[in-house]
Amino acid sequence: MKILIVAATRAELSGLCGYFTLPEEDFIQTAAFDLLITGVGMTATAFALGKYLSESYNLVLNLGIAGCYEWKYPLGSLLNVTHDTFSELGAEDRDEFLTIDALGFGKSSYTAGNEPGTAHFSLLPRVSGITVNKVHGNKSSIKAIEKRLHPVTESMEGAAVFYCCEQLGIPCVQVRAISNYVEERNRELWKIGLAVKNLNEWAIEFLTNR
Repeated sequence: MKILIVAATRAELSGLCGYFTLPEEDFIQTAAFDLLITGVGMTATAFALGKYLSESYNLVLNLGIAGCYEWKYPLGSLLNVTHDTFSELGAEDRDEFLTIDALGFGKSSYTAGNEPGTAHFSLLPRVSGITVNKVHGNKSSIKAIEKRLHPVTESMEGAAVFYCCEQLGIPCVQVRAISNYVEERNRELWKIGLAVKNLNEWAIEFLTNR
């Protein structure tokens, strides 16, 4: 199986890069897998995948950290995001939000496809997420998005990866490690180091024992 691992930043996969002694490049090819560092955000992600994604891949694995709306998941938890939505893609109509689906111009939600039937994925909690340009840090906007979409995770790339893979019919899985809860911004409570550590340990285990 030829795998493309996709991440927004090298820092999120620092442990994996060190374990496999990967060079400081944005696109790296190895015998076991290829790695693509896209840059942060859905635009950078779509552009990078437009350059390197092809039907030669049997699986795309999107890895990264994320914010979480549900406090039942401890910081550092790994989640399998199986459904992801471009939460801002649409139009405001006074107090109502009209999705691009409702406007008749496309769709805003995408689902992971053809997940490999291994314990690496099946043992992770399966959740829904949203992909944003602006991460939430205001009580009013947090409450509004929770009411409208009921997300569990929030990232800036996930749905873009699902979108690109759907266009080519390539199976895609998104695994996120929770670095913080979605609340008024408070970096002192974040656990980015723990999230990165857990994510990299999981990724190394998957790549060496799949």
